[in-house]
Amino acid sequence: MALSVPARLRVDDPSGVAPVRRAVEELADDLGLDEQRKGEAAIVVTELATNLVRHGGGGEIILRVNRASGATIDAIASDRGPGIGNYARARDDGFSTGGGPGNGLGAIGRLSVAMDVHSGAGQGTVVLARLGTDAPDSGVDGIALPMAGETASGDAWGHVVEGDQVTILAVDGLGHGDDAAAAANAAVRELRTGMDPMALLTRIHGALRSTRGAAGAVAYWNRRTHKLQYAGIGNIAASIVVDGESRSLVSMPGILGHGIQRPRPFDYELPPGGLLVMHSDGLRSGWDLAAYPGVARRDPLLTAALLIRDFERGRDDVSVVVARA
Repeated sequence: MALSVPARLRVDDPSGVAPVRRAVEELADDLGLDEQRKGEAAIVVTELATNLVRHGGGGEIILRVNRASGATIDAIASDRGPGIGNYARARDDGFSTGGGPGNGLGAIGRLSVAMDVHSGAGQGTVVLARLGTDAPDSGVDGIALPMAGETASGDAWGHVVEGDQVTILAVDGLGHGDDAAAAANAAVRELRTGMDPMALLTRIHGALRSTRGAAGAVAYWNRRTHKLQYAGIGNIAASIVVDGESRSLVSMPGILGHGIQRPRPFDYELPPGGLLVMHSDGLRSGWDLAAYPGVARRDPLLTAALLIRDFERGRDDVSVVVARA
């Protein structure tokens, strides 16, 4: 899975709306979307950005292109405002939350190939709108964002699917900037189907010898048997969350590409309704998904964005990957 570096834009007043619209139009042109879809994408992000100003007290929009799943743009709007008081009313087409051309969440949903929302009293709102062409749902998604001021992210992730078997990789290149990104991207290029965590980490270790090195972790998950094998080297954190209860997964010390112990896999179970969350140390520990009712049913990308909104350290690259059983 190859993901471009997301665009991250603050929207704190009306002047922030136009840059978001221009950014999504540029992405639509890059993907070759036709004028109708380009126009729909512009309406969606205009409404999202306007809502941030009028109802969320300002916030952020992330635009991510996923070239591996078709011509798809994911627009994620997040704020820490009061939340949506009447979600059913806000979803009514013809009811404009922002008074603009989009007619509120109803039109956002209608003009998107998929939409998901998490909002709670006092918890703000996160809206995910998928634009362009539909993307297959593997139950796994995530996002890697560069440190403020950087154009390249030293965090990266990827996943491959073969039948019921899903292999998920999360990587944190040492430091940040271009050299960290080179290490992380080199690791993701080694991702293959049919390789257990120990074999894949060993392969990555060899591939990263000429780089500054990285932390990395692999989850090898069978969606039919619910069995999950996990191995990690360095500071990638991972947890399995079931019914609000979280269990941390074990990683070993070391630096891929330089010095590691023999990777040791550990066996777990990811039952139906459970979540696997993997993240770099750009996300603070102490998060608790039980504080977000219903989040286990949300799109994995929305869950990742929610955690970044509330737990990003802000002084490093950050990445979160979520698998939903």
